[in-house]
Amino acid sequence: MLKINDTICAPATSGRGAIAVIRLSGQDCLTICEKVFFPANLNANLIDQKGYTILYGEIRSESELIDDVILSVFKAPHSYTGENSIEISCHGSPYIQQKIMELLINNGAVAAQPGEFTRRAFLNGKIDLSQAEAVADLIASESKAAHRIAINQMRGAFSDEISILRAELLHFASLIELELDFGEEDVEFANRAELKEIVNKAISMAGRLSNSFSLGNIIKNGVPVAIVGNPNTGKSTLLNALLREEKAIVSEIPGTTRDVIEDTIIIDGVQYRFIDTAGLRDTNDIIENLGIRKTYEKIGQSLVVLLITDINDEIDVISKIIKDIRNQIVEKTTKLIVLVNKIDANVIEKQNEIQSQVILGHNEKLLFISAKKETGLDELKKILGEVIEKDKILSDSIIITNIRHYESLVKVTESLTRVKIGMNNGLPSDLIAVDLRHAIQFLGEISGEITSDEILGNIFKNFCIGK
Repeated sequence: MLKINDTICAPATSGRGAIAVIRLSGQDCLTICEKVFFPANLNANLIDQKGYTILYGEIRSESELIDDVILSVFKAPHSYTGENSIEISCHGSPYIQQKIMELLINNGAVAAQPGEFTRRAFLNGKIDLSQAEAVADLIASESKAAHRIAINQMRGAFSDEISILRAELLHFASLIELELDFGEEDVEFANRAELKEIVNKAISMAGRLSNSFSLGNIIKNGVPVAIVGNPNTGKSTLLNALLREEKAIVSEIPGTTRDVIEDTIIIDGVQYRFIDTAGLRDTNDIIENLGIRKTYEKIGQSLVVLLITDINDEIDVISKIIKDIRNQIVEKTTKLIVLVNKIDANVIEKQNEIQSQVILGHNEKLLFISAKKETGLDELKKILGEVIEKDKILSDSIIITNIRHYESLVKVTESLTRVKIGMNNGLPSDLIAVDLRHAIQFLGEISGEITSDEILGNIFKNFCIGK
């Protein structure tokens, strides 16, 4: 149970390092720290310090010296949480961190729950709920693209759009509610033309944001790239070459890869998640067949499919496997890149033959490579880099990465579409008001203006302790 009147403490850093930071937040944090912190300047009274003050001194347990530390003081409301806060910078020994935590708790603080500092920032009005969620995304970001999206959301770009739109809808909703109070007098306070304009604007905005979720989700979790093909065509060799490490076992024995192997690399600031799969062939091996089934599943889930074939394969064999893989691709947006592997200086004639006879469809490419010699991999990375619409990422466009936001925006669109249809069909104001209120509620759920303890619990339980 969250008790917002408690003074909380937690390590803000993890593991062993040169420096560690321990955070406190709450009305008693200065009083608690004063009991264990002894400033080098004996005239410095911790309670009387102004915000944004840094003090050097010692943490002591009675007469025992624990560590030399630096104390940073923040006064409410000018802190991350909006409360009195202190950050203790100490040496990164796990023992020192544990000892300081014990001292703080023994003197009145309580150990913070995951995400409790950010949760207090939300409850104290320092940030809204979508910005709080962006904090977690920022911490988890592993690429330039994911970092940029999280920063934009944390700075309030998404919140501002939602807030302005919700305020406009609330204005009209209040006027319609007023009309209902004068129902018998047949008066109209809400200008229907203006309301239609606002509704159309809201539907367009909600649609634009919800449509961005597919791109945002991919950037957040990595572009899924499935590496598929017949056994011994060089799938695992390609994965190792791209990752520059021996991640997958390479063997001439067919069926070596029986389960999916995943790892990521960054290309032009975007994370790509490569998935090495079991070789496609007819086999009686039960375990290998399970791996092949997973291969087909990964093909359906991937944004890019790298189909590896052998330069020595017959044209009809290459064409057949291309056709088979096409049948497994679910999304029209999935890109199929056919990689003809094991090329060398003596196969120019075969390359020309394949290029002239293998027929490619829309969103398909053919590339000749040598995974072993790393020939053609720069060109492959260039093609992969063109899969994502980087202009959207590099602009200030708002991109949704959170499934909760996406679901709320879809509901906003549905509710406002009913409002639009209702106005066009001359429905009574009370029926229009119901759907208008629903849209306002769903917008409020995104920002946290309307929320529940259960939703907050689900969001903040995924945060790290100390944030």
